Amino acid sequence: MAASVDPLVVGRVIGDVLDMFIPTANMSVYFGPKHITNGCEIKPSTAVNPPKVNISGHSDELYTLVMTDPDAPSPSEPNMREWVHWIVVDIPGGTNPSRGKEILPYMEPRPPVGIHRYILVLFRQNSPVGLMVQQPPSRANFSTRMFAGHFDLGLPVATVYFNAQKEPASRRR
Repeated sequence: MAASVDPLVVGRVIGDVLDMFIPTANMSVYFGPKHITNGCEIKPSTAVNPPKVNISGHSDELYTLVMTDPDAPSPSEPNMREWVHWIVVDIPGGTNPSRGKEILPYMEPRPPVGIHRYILVLFRQNSPVGLMVQQPPSRANFSTRMFAGHFDLGLPVATVYFNAQKEPASRRR
């Protein structure tokens, strides 16, 4: 099981965003036909719409999904770490985020400079949290750890991250 965590350590997801954890749920993430695996490269133009996320589990279990960019505005000076892109709570197990309560609407990746990591983190909830969670006042300087602590979510049960960088502008003649 530890081998599945290694890419998160190498990619500095463990440390920069999350503490070490043991995955206990399955989460599959797709942008169109592209299956997201840890560290894969995605063009921002393919991530304009929210990804398709499938979560394992039973319908009596509830999950929270958080997507952040710990490299905002640039990997060399991430003084807006973390930039939160999406928050969905109260997602029933065995379903997807469309069945939960969207707290913060999806915002597509727009890396201004450098290669950015985009991290999707899944937490198992102890009880419904939809009435307690409010939209953050800002997308900048979000903390996944503090969010999880505030709502008693504990450690993640699954996570996946991808890399993206600014696409070259198309040339017009």
